[in-house]
Parts: sequence; C-alpha cells; structure tokens
Amino acid sequence: MEETCLIDCKPVDTPTDPNVKLLTNQGEPYYDPGRYRRLVGKLNYLTLTRPDISFPVSVVSQFLNSPCVNHWNAVVRILKYIKRAPGKLVFIDRGHTNIVGYSDADWAGDASDRHSTSGYCIFVGGNLISWKSKKHTVVARSSTEAEYRAMAHTTCELVWLKHLPQELHFCEVGQMKLVFDNQSALNLSSNPVFHERTKHIEVDCHFLREKIITGIIRTLLSEPHIEVC
Repeated sequence: MEETCLIDCKPVDTPTDPNVKLLTNQGEPYYDPGRYRRLVGKLNYLTLTRPDISFPVSVVSQFLNSPCVNHWNAVVRILKYIKRAPGKLVFIDRGHTNIVGYSDADWAGDASDRHSTSGYCIFVGGNLISWKSKKHTVVARSSTEAEYRAMAHTTCELVWLKHLPQELHFCEVGQMKLVFDNQSALNLSSNPVFHERTKHIEVDCHFLREKIITGIIRTLLSEPHIEVC
C-alpha cells in the first residue's frame, strides 16, 4: 500500500470489476512497467494464502510485458479489495478426512484470444488445501470441452492429494468427490462412446473415466449458484 500511495484509499467489495474486460495493448501504456511487474509479483506471492484473489492476479499477470493504464487500475482495485480485509487467511481445522474438489471453467472468456480459464479448489476434511486458476493453452470448441479439461486438471490434483496423506502415514483416503456444474460433461464422463465432436478430447475423457470406473472419483453435479472461478 505504501509503495502505491494507497494507504488512505477507499476499500472495495470485489477484487475485479465484472464489467471490465482486460485486453493486450488496451489504451495508453503504463509509464513504469517495472513498478507494475514488482507489484504483480508481490500479489502472486500473496495468493499462497489468499485464494480469493487467485483469478484476478492470474489475469493481470498476463500483461507483464507491456502493461497499460487499464491494467494498472485493475491491480489497484485488487489492492483496495485486500485493504477491506487484510487479515483474511486460510485456517486449518481438524475434521473428517474426506476429499472434495470443485471445478469450473469460463468458456472463451478471454476476449483477445478466446481461450478459456478454468479453476478449482480442493477441500480435505472441510479445509481448503489446494486451489488454482489458469488460462487454457488451447481454444475449446464448446463449453463442455472447457469444463471437461478443467475436470481433468482437478482430477490430477485430487489423485496427488489422495497419495500424499497415505505416504505420510496420516490416514487412508476413501473415494473422493468431484463437483462441477455442466450436465453435458457429466453425461460425457459416463458415455463409453466417443462421437466425432468429442474425439479431440479423448485423452482427457479416458483419464477421468478411468478414475470414475476404478472408484477413486465420484462425480457430482453442483447447484447452479456454486461457482469456483
């Protein structure tokens, strides 16, 4: 806050403005790119304990090469949001050992290249343990494909977390749950036939379906109001 002279700024309720879409070379270039990079780097470090800013920080990190004034304003908004609750952290409490993952994807949400952004958060014993928000490297042809790729990424993390407590001799982990909000992806995960329009995501389909058949993962359709990213 001191570096940006925002000690006395007015806090905001959300880290991003839903009505603003950030693009490359959007408006006037920011006069000090080094300052922008340093601040975004500090925010990246803060995401280790603040999952609520993971998505907006991942967005502003895409413009490190040539930041514009609009991008800087987005970073400032994140700081104003942090000021509203500077002590907000992730707390760990003892509970059950069930592992539940929540997955979601924003299909073609990037207006510049139409890449999708996916995110997940995983709870162990009711405690938030792992989270991530990342833009896909390929363009998804449908919302089902974007959701399915997000589910595959979440499944990888679930499988890793399943083995970790067992290697530490902490506990034995039973069947894990994967919660998402796309009915088409749910149908695809249980359909053994690959149609022409879904053959290009066959690897992800096989990977996720294998975990479902072996009983490692159980898929659940979330309520419409539940969102991850």
